[in-house]
Amino acid sequence: MTDLTSMRVSYTRAALRRTDLHPDPLEQFQAWFQEALAADVPEPYAMSVATASAQGRPSVRTVLLRGAADGALTFYTNFESHKGLDLSANPQAEVLFYWAELERQVRAYGPVTRVPDEEADHYFHVRPHDSQLAAHASDPQSAPIPSREALEEKFAALQAQYPRGAVVPRPAFWGGYRVTVQEWEFWQGRPNRMHDRFRYAPKAGGWRTERLMP
Repeated sequence: MTDLTSMRVSYTRAALRRTDLHPDPLEQFQAWFQEALAADVPEPYAMSVATASAQGRPSVRTVLLRGAADGALTFYTNFESHKGLDLSANPQAEVLFYWAELERQVRAYGPVTRVPDEEADHYFHVRPHDSQLAAHASDPQSAPIPSREALEEKFAALQAQYPRGAVVPRPAFWGGYRVTVQEWEFWQGRPNRMHDRFRYAPKAGGWRTERLMP
């Protein structure tokens, strides 16, 4: 394997100062997100979601952000997936956005609740038709399947059952989760690993910000 000990990047693009921060962390996140969009960062809405089982076993995977409002971040998935089972037993999560082109990361932690059915129905039906079918096909998500062919056959049967133009019902095992963020961290890469890090933590009537050691 290639020697990894000398492989590194020095981050020189920008700095982050306390005076740069918005008093509301969601507003700060939205500002950085818009900058990521403007910079053509690939899939800036992709976020890693870390969960843990009731026994404390951690698990992480990448999902797509589908809402950022009222102090919360929303994503959708199968309730019977690995992450869904974790969240049933231990309803809290941490998410991470990494925007390499901007040399930035955002972390957000908080308790997790399910999105109301009406909201999940609306989102499900604005997804592409085949993505709706895939939600049905991948059940139970994360479970073993004998072959790719078995998955393709299941998907083809759903295409025959629900041709384009047909209404595909949202499966009861699929819906949304909302992370109500209790702690945020904004990270800006700097030279010599002297990175800028700021944490937002709740206080009475708002948020306090503190600079963290890199």
